[in-house]
Amino acid sequence: MPNLDQPKLKSTTGFILTRQQQDSQAGVLLTYWVRAADQVFPITIPNQETVFFVLDAQVETLQRILARFSGWRLAKLALTDLNYQGVHGLYCRSLKVMRQIVDLLRVSGIVMMEEDIRLTDRFLMERFIQGGVSITQRADQFKLRPAEVSPRFKILSIDLETTMRADKILSAAFYADDFRLVLMLGEGEDSPELKYVSSEKALLLAFINTVDHYDPDIFIGWNVVGFDFNVLKARADALHVSLRLGRDKQPMQLHESGQGKLFVRMAGRMVLDGIDTLKGATYQFESFSLENVSRQMLDRGKLIDHVDVRGDEIQRLFRDDKAALARYNLEDCKLVWDIFEKANLINYLIERARLTGLPLDKVGGSAAAFDNQYLPHLHRKGYVAPEYASGVSGLGAPGGYVMESRPGLYRHVLVLDFKSLYPSIIRTFKIDPYGLAEGLKEGAQPEDLLPGFNHAIFSRSKTILPELIETLWAARDQAKQVNNAALSQAIKIIMNSFYGVLGSNVCRFYDQRLSSSITLRGHEILTKTGECIEENFGFKVIYGDTDSVFVWLGDDFPVAEANAKGEALACFLNRWWRDNLQQRFQIDTQLEIEYETHYSRFLMPTIRHSEKGSKKRYAGLKRFPDGTERMVFKGLENVRTDWTPLARELQEQLYERVFKGQAWKPLLKTVVEQLKRGELDTKLVYRKRIRQGLDQYVKNKPPHVQAGLKAERAYQQMDQPTPYRSGSYIEYAITINGPEPIEFLSSSLDYQHYLEKQIRPVAEAIMQFLGEDFDDLVAPQIKLF
Repeated sequence: MPNLDQPKLKSTTGFILTRQQQDSQAGVLLTYWVRAADQVFPITIPNQETVFFVLDAQVETLQRILARFSGWRLAKLALTDLNYQGVHGLYCRSLKVMRQIVDLLRVSGIVMMEEDIRLTDRFLMERFIQGGVSITQRADQFKLRPAEVSPRFKILSIDLETTMRADKILSAAFYADDFRLVLMLGEGEDSPELKYVSSEKALLLAFINTVDHYDPDIFIGWNVVGFDFNVLKARADALHVSLRLGRDKQPMQLHESGQGKLFVRMAGRMVLDGIDTLKGATYQFESFSLENVSRQMLDRGKLIDHVDVRGDEIQRLFRDDKAALARYNLEDCKLVWDIFEKANLINYLIERARLTGLPLDKVGGSAAAFDNQYLPHLHRKGYVAPEYASGVSGLGAPGGYVMESRPGLYRHVLVLDFKSLYPSIIRTFKIDPYGLAEGLKEGAQPEDLLPGFNHAIFSRSKTILPELIETLWAARDQAKQVNNAALSQAIKIIMNSFYGVLGSNVCRFYDQRLSSSITLRGHEILTKTGECIEENFGFKVIYGDTDSVFVWLGDDFPVAEANAKGEALACFLNRWWRDNLQQRFQIDTQLEIEYETHYSRFLMPTIRHSEKGSKKRYAGLKRFPDGTERMVFKGLENVRTDWTPLARELQEQLYERVFKGQAWKPLLKTVVEQLKRGELDTKLVYRKRIRQGLDQYVKNKPPHVQAGLKAERAYQQMDQPTPYRSGSYIEYAITINGPEPIEFLSSSLDYQHYLEKQIRPVAEAIMQFLGEDFDDLVAPQIKLF
């Protein structure tokens, strides 16, 4: 560790940027880089020990196993696991020794608890520090406490352009609201925003100097780790350049996880990928290419017209028009910048960090978020977290409830939705790992107990999770009142992740008594809600899904009265549930059902080739209180990217005409005629993702893989690298010679395939409820094929 000058502070506040841990002679050294109002500085915490927990009953065995190790100690603690077994803390003054011990104990069958929690995270977690921190300095000692901080980060968007094989960097662009620059390989006239460099090595050195000069807290980009920083590292290694991009002037580190995901580590700076951040904030796009997302969010795209051949175009611009390449490179940076601003992503991550303690650059992290919030409270209650996935299993804990649907084409269907059902169930029925331990504890008072499912019993008074959710719930209500969308979204994602943590067998609190007490209670609530509606109002409940019920008012119900009926149903049900739960369990309900939607027309289709109703698939014409209407599709071809644009467009147009009482037969006939004349060829493209490398598909090679393999052979013949890797999308068409990739399409299209596999299924799904036959309607057109 370099000798970094410690700031001469008495007291200040800031926001934690990065966290590092490393061995030193005096113990583990923790370093936190903090963004304060007017500076960024490191805080070092020396002489620390790692800790995890082991069972008292295994201490003698453990001591024999670790007899040859030094640098560790055991201490009896006034804590137990959730099965009331006493525990020792195992402390190490070296990260290296701790990792060796954990590896050895794992193969020796010793139970370890919380051994995976990084010391940098535990140090903050146990002090309830989540993002904001108050720092008090006495001599060389720092005391850290939680603080409310609204940081202002320095952000820099970066983007590289390279050769087709990414074996040379051609240009590097930087963009911020107060800075823009492109470094271009080659010769030309410099300008304030364009600087030419004589060699790739000089470009890398200029890149380092630019970062040092601008001094950003955060890098943003598009696939910025998987491509840009990966290429930077590879080219720097090849050219013997040390990528000293961190604020400690140490080389940047590129790590690969066990799942093959790359991570960048540098002191005092973090990297945020636009794709991962949007996904984490629950944004969904048909394609997460920068071109598609920027078109969807910003109504503009890249500066190269033919984006599908941008690789060739970039090489041409580098050869013939470097100034144009610089503009293109810089615009890519600005697109990313504008997407982050439009989606308010930085504020979303700040709010997430404040709520969970997760680092801003943490991808996913629902289990870590749960740990950060839950474990400090659990420890103070006298317990440690269980061994990973050691909870009770094999109990048959189902997922969310999906009611058997009643297929048909309806008028006037209302949707009633339970607000945050699973968090509401946790709050109402006191579902909690700690509460379960206290509820099953010998000597628990009967009046304090609340039954769950699968023999779970919870304490009414000794709980942690319901209070955490209650706090988050109140914060979300407040966020909505002040229109803080970033905070509201962050809280929603966190609350909804709690069930997943309790129900996933890769999480430490996994226990099917917990997860089934949530899901089976949800089943009961949806079922009883449907029965209540039918018994008290006589309306048919035609479908239910996880937290919603779909109520058919009847085709002749007055349209003007639908909204009022929806509100009346919600009001009745909330009273009914309040009385029901008070009578059965003597508890106050946190359940709240809301009237959500009125569909003036609604289709619940059948499963294909069956009379049975489908699940999670429907379409409707949503009617708003002002009388306007909008088409909604759920799970149908219109919203599935593995169906062709032809099928998706036809479904939307056909269903809208049927729902609005317009002539629909001419549309269907016209589409079939256009198909056979070859006028719809551009809409016959399939697009499907490969889940693994193409060479790994051995026994089963579905159409998109066959097309991808043909493309790979074509790229090899052209001496170009294949663009297809695990997670890539392949675009292809079905021809008379089978599947062919779009970029190497050479055969005539198989129009009969598209008629039978794309047009027919879409049309028949609704025609069966209209008393019409597809073959009768389009028979003359079919004969012309």
